[in-house]
Amino acid sequence: MSERWIADRMHRIDASGIRKVFDLAASMQRPINLSIGQPHYDTPQPVKDALCKAVQEGRNAYSQTQGIAPLLKVLQADVDSRYNHADRQVFVTSGTSGGLVLALFTLLNPGDEVIVFDPWFVMYRHLTTLAGGTVVPVSTYPDFRIRINDVRRAITPRTRLIIFNSPANPTGIVATAEETQAIAELAAEHDIALISDEIYRSFVYDREFTSPATWNDRTIVIDGFSKSHSMTGLRLGFMHGPKYLIQQMLKLQQFTFVCAPHPVQWAGLTAWEMDLEGNRADYRRKRDLLADGVRGHYEILGGEGAFYLFLKTPWGTGSEFVAEAIRNNLLIIPGGVFSSRDSHFRVSFAAADEVIREGAEVLCRLAEQGGPKS
Repeated sequence: MSERWIADRMHRIDASGIRKVFDLAASMQRPINLSIGQPHYDTPQPVKDALCKAVQEGRNAYSQTQGIAPLLKVLQADVDSRYNHADRQVFVTSGTSGGLVLALFTLLNPGDEVIVFDPWFVMYRHLTTLAGGTVVPVSTYPDFRIRINDVRRAITPRTRLIIFNSPANPTGIVATAEETQAIAELAAEHDIALISDEIYRSFVYDREFTSPATWNDRTIVIDGFSKSHSMTGLRLGFMHGPKYLIQQMLKLQQFTFVCAPHPVQWAGLTAWEMDLEGNRADYRRKRDLLADGVRGHYEILGGEGAFYLFLKTPWGTGSEFVAEAIRNNLLIIPGGVFSSRDSHFRVSFAAADEVIREGAEVLCRLAEQGGPKS
């Protein structure tokens, strides 16, 4: 096989950061795994039962591209009740990643600029590259807060899109209502598309969740069942936005994903009716367990939502610190995977309490160690 066969765009995608972590971890016998980017509990039994029932009833062919009518009905009713926008339409996607692909390829022309907030969810940069766009990072260091004047200065005539993520991966930051409103109004002022990635909105611990769609009726919202219902492998998401944009995304979905997995959509109906408060409360408790376990050795910022802390290394780079952590049987992710800086690491509290305690002990020991052991 010739290297000439590989498209140039693929060489602009670097997965080496994550790959190096898991290459190092390959020899670990019983890792203390605080790297997980998904809930640690299993898919709820009623959802699994509904999925099996749908399969057995023969709901295995293609569905309509936009999704099955019963699921669309409940999703649209919820969206209408929250926003009351005359022209906001919902459709079902193959996970939130599928929704992000559709949005970027619908909105971007080659050379268009996309503002993302550093640190960012890793997929934003790579999918923007595939769509022909250019990422323009706006730093939120040192406290991971969005400063609207920094965003304003990043806007150029090539700016087509802002990607907003709250609660955020990897920092766990939840934007305030004031920050969210400012972003929404700035996008509207400059006629810039705004994507709001709200996949973690079920996990907010210290303040009310707010969506920029509250202040900007052209906001494109990406959401789904993956995190809230621990359905990451079942690939069920949804999007809503202005009807004229959604129609273009549906056209693209028809010729790419075709539809979200049909039986999973029926399971989504059951998932939609479930009470998630217990899961949210449990993850808030786990957040406190981890934060209290490392307090005094690390500055705690973020962790207001999702299930991550993004901690500054007490010594060395993020990559050096993570390599030493893995040598101590602790699996975490270097911050350089999510950022232009290599100064932090991401630790997840989506784990059993005992694993969180073990991980906190290792992190404290590494901080006191002061550097890698020779």
